[in-house]
Amino acid sequence: MVSLWGSKNGDSNQDNDNDEEHEGEGSRPSSRQPRQHEPDERSRLLPPGHAGFLDPDDPAVTPYNLWSVRALRYFSIIFLVITFLWWVLLLVSIFVSPPMLHTRGSGFFDFSFTTLTAGLLLSGILFFSAPSRAMEITSLIIGVFLIIDVIIITATARIRTEEGWVGIASVIWAALMAIYLVLVERVVAWGKKEEEERLTGRAETKRTLSEWLAVLSSTIIMTVFIVVVVLLTAVLILRARDASLEAPGERWFVDNDKYQVHVACMGEVTYNAAGDRNPTILVEAGEMPFEDTFDDFIYAAYKNGTIDRYCYWDRPGMAFSDNAPSPHSAGMSADALSEALAVAGEQGPWLLVTAGIGGIYGRIFSARHVGEISGILLIDAMHEDLLYRIASPGRGFLLWARGIITPLGIYRLPAAIFQGRTREDRVYGKVAYQSGKFIKQELQENLVANSLTKSEIAQSSHIQQRDVPLVVVSSGIATRRDSEWADKQQKLTTVTDNLIAFETVNKAPHEVWLTLEGRTVLENKLAQLLKA
Repeated sequence: MVSLWGSKNGDSNQDNDNDEEHEGEGSRPSSRQPRQHEPDERSRLLPPGHAGFLDPDDPAVTPYNLWSVRALRYFSIIFLVITFLWWVLLLVSIFVSPPMLHTRGSGFFDFSFTTLTAGLLLSGILFFSAPSRAMEITSLIIGVFLIIDVIIITATARIRTEEGWVGIASVIWAALMAIYLVLVERVVAWGKKEEEERLTGRAETKRTLSEWLAVLSSTIIMTVFIVVVVLLTAVLILRARDASLEAPGERWFVDNDKYQVHVACMGEVTYNAAGDRNPTILVEAGEMPFEDTFDDFIYAAYKNGTIDRYCYWDRPGMAFSDNAPSPHSAGMSADALSEALAVAGEQGPWLLVTAGIGGIYGRIFSARHVGEISGILLIDAMHEDLLYRIASPGRGFLLWARGIITPLGIYRLPAAIFQGRTREDRVYGKVAYQSGKFIKQELQENLVANSLTKSEIAQSSHIQQRDVPLVVVSSGIATRRDSEWADKQQKLTTVTDNLIAFETVNKAPHEVWLTLEGRTVLENKLAQLLKA
């Protein structure tokens, strides 16, 4: 009871003093708990005075008790953030090339390796507290394949050149992260065992349902990653095989040595009776590389004696040429061709032979070389009013999506294994459109077709030399199928004021030279232009 005159606190203090005196004298044990030691890493989660073991399902039984395990998780998150930032940078560089980040290849491979790395790290974080032998083994398998990829890229000169430091750094980072995941799995498994033995008295050999689901999910995801990395390796092997194909001409650096374009010439320079150089045929291919089918027609005209000499080039991203930095317009390509011809020591006069979309490139080149063009032959060429067809956003998205999955070789690998496609087919032939470089140049074409390229061709129309001889040959099949295309073919006859001929080959497809009638007409028109 509280004293009438004394305070309760005072009595309490007195009692405490008496207790301390008794404890000091050792007359009786104190009823209070003994003083606790400072909590440390291993004991801070245990209740005070607990002398027994915990239940295995107790939340306190976790490998996160160990600082080493927590540190690895923090490192995983940091590595994922770094990878994500690099991934965003590579995504942007597909559309706009930042300084020092341009690669002379497509840029889709380094993006794929970085995406794979992000997936590995994210899986490691999601299933961090449920280590498994399956996760460790699959990570090790992925790491081995990625090391093989590093060897292929660095050992093959052409692939090493195309991927550059960006691609090499991306695949090395992917390999390191795969090996890092193996280390994480081992350390977390060890920490889990240590904490179970310390807190429950034994290491658990059974898993809960949630743990089994986590192990199953991680195994499925890692198996998918194994399939991805195997496909990446297979496509790299194909690329190494294709790199052994020699270019028929020479590659020349352009645009301040940022990339190389391929230029080839056939025949000797000839002179007329007055001592002037005869025109050299300069070929600008259409939608496919020159070496695919166009070469057959031009070479036949050369062997027949219709032409004495011809030169051609591969636009950036096609056949033996590197990809240019993004964005890249038709005018930029025309400037690259001009620079490559100058560096190669080739001189005009030029007789331009262009087909399809190549007509846009050829006309810009012609307008920028006033006095050097002796004639223009447009073969079912595209008019600038139709550029909207290749500039549609839907087409651009599909090209980007195709480019992203190109490193998996979904189309190229079956074509090589089951259809017997050769390296010639893949570099410039029937399936060249499946390569990442080709898709990248189409994407670049799409992005600026209705803006930069359309502006450049409009300017070229105003400065085009008006007295240059012009021949327009159209596809009968294409004009009958598409009335707008037919109208624009008619409009092409006004590119200059000196129209020599306008002819439609009735049974010829878009690539007019594929039919005998088309070849005959084209060869006759070539001879007519040379005489003009």
